[in-house]
Parts: sequence; structure tokens; C-alpha cells
Amino acid sequence: MALDGHCMCGAVTWTYSGDVTRNLVCHCADCQRATSAPFTAFLGMRPEQLGWTGDIRHYESSPNTFRGFCPSCGTRLYFRSNKWLDEVHVHAATLTDPGEYQPHAQVVMRSRAKWLDQLQSIPVHEGFQRDPAD
Repeated sequence: MALDGHCMCGAVTWTYSGDVTRNLVCHCADCQRATSAPFTAFLGMRPEQLGWTGDIRHYESSPNTFRGFCPSCGTRLYFRSNKWLDEVHVHAATLTDPGEYQPHAQVVMRSRAKWLDQLQSIPVHEGFQRDPAD
């Protein structure tokens, strides 16, 4: 499998060639805080088959657990930990075509934001509810 992606500003890019080891949505509190989102979608990739270009900064969110991000635009790129030495968990939203992402599992459901259950019953809009102020 060949995959590629980039950060929001394009300063950091990645390419991957190989089988994906994990394909999941994580609801843990650490992912929620790290991404400012109710969950994070990841692709598990083997480090030796993953290539990066550009400057990446790292934040050690807990001992031996690092979250990589673009210092230019702040995009969260991946999570890696000594708990999974043979994997880098790349954020699915950084895929060149994130709309094609298909998770296989959800994990750490005990931390799932309760308001997610209401999404099917609240109004939807194709754009913003109101136009942004000029």
C-alpha cells in the first residue's frame, strides 16, 4: 500500500509504502487534549517504511511518548511511544485524501465524549450557520 500526506501549510510531507498495522479512532483523553478534538483517527505505520520531509517538532506528552507537529502551522502529525516500538501512529487527517480513510475500530470508549451521541439528531448545514463577519 502506498500512502502520502502533509500538514496544513505543506511544509511537512510524508510517504509510506507497506501494510498499515492499525487503523483506528481513539477516544482517549490524551488524544482529545493533544488534538483539541473529541477523537483522533490514526493509521499505524512501520517506521522504516515511513518517510518525512520538512521540520518536525516533538512534544513529550508522557514519558517516552512523543507527538510530532509542524512548527509552522501546528498540525499534529503523529504519535509514537515506546509502548509500540514498531509503529508510528500517523493522523489520518493528514492524508492527501483524508475523505478516503476507513477506520476498522474505535478504542478507549470509556473516554468517548457523550455529546457525540447527539450528532445524528441536531441540525446540519453545508456551510457555516451564519456568514463570517467581514
